[in-house]
Amino acid sequence: MPALDAQKMTERLRAFVAAHTELPEAAVQISDLRRLAGGSSRETWSLDVEFDRAGRGVGPGRLELVMRRDPPGRVGDGDRGLEFRVVRAAHSCGVPAPRVHWCCTDLDVIGTPFYLMDRLPGEALPRRLLREDRYAKTRDRMTAQLAEIAVQIHRVPLDHEDLVGLPRLRPGASPAQVELDRVAAAVPELAAEPHPALVLAERWLQARLPEAHRTTLVHGDYRVGNVLFDEEGVTSVLDWELCKIGDPVEDLGWLCTHAWRFGSDKPVGGIGSREELLAAYAAAGGGEVDPAHLLFWEALGSFKVALVFIQQSWVYRSGAVPSLELASLGRRTAEAEQELVRLMEESP
Repeated sequence: MPALDAQKMTERLRAFVAAHTELPEAAVQISDLRRLAGGSSRETWSLDVEFDRAGRGVGPGRLELVMRRDPPGRVGDGDRGLEFRVVRAAHSCGVPAPRVHWCCTDLDVIGTPFYLMDRLPGEALPRRLLREDRYAKTRDRMTAQLAEIAVQIHRVPLDHEDLVGLPRLRPGASPAQVELDRVAAAVPELAAEPHPALVLAERWLQARLPEAHRTTLVHGDYRVGNVLFDEEGVTSVLDWELCKIGDPVEDLGWLCTHAWRFGSDKPVGGIGSREELLAAYAAAGGGEVDPAHLLFWEALGSFKVALVFIQQSWVYRSGAVPSLELASLGRRTAEAEQELVRLMEESP
């Protein structure tokens, strides 16, 4: 299906919402549909929905929503329906995640899978968090808040009805080994473009696989840039597309990965220390975490980032997507490799 313009997409979404609220289309109005900045792998759109009569689960009034969808012509990996259900489960268990409303996997509606959720107040741009004076209090609080929210995510029961479709690890499998094998599978594809630092890093990681003391729901992309914040701190966790069952320390290590510090020298998203993060995680009931366990996942994070940068730059170089953002990411591969070398040199 060719990409739809905003007017046609508005018409399709109006029909979709009307059908799911069991209302006539005349009772549903959609306005101010616009694409939001950010989202390299998924698009986010803002829209307002007004109802002039009560429908199924919706009274007369207004909803301020965000639509999250795959880019046209590039349906992403994963199941949007499963992502929708995981966000619903997290929200129902008290995690500060958006309330979701409807999900659609029918490509005939707007050409790609999508779901609709509440539009929440707050900022997501790390540059503003790290530089603007009005967020000074937020910077002081955020490391502890992120640790506490991570504990909430990791407490979502794995037998929750909305997590039924989430793939399970095979009995006895090591979450670290499974993830390293998955990520490292891309390394042979780089044979035409040598990256000896990544080959060495893979061997280093294989020799330091940690034991997971438990398996939990894992957000999978838990970092500054994927949370909303205001002057008081974190308000919501976004971007659940990589959610899975695994080692909860993976979320903490990804949060500490060098790429998400945005120029700051503070390991936790540019705002805090590893010691503060682990202390807050333990105080919130997440248990004690061995710093070496955290270091493994942090290093694997940089390993993963380097491969993602290479692969995304290839998308540009192939001519598939003429994006300067994708082109620029290729240059950042060296940053991730440099961080890996530093971690290997400084670690026993």
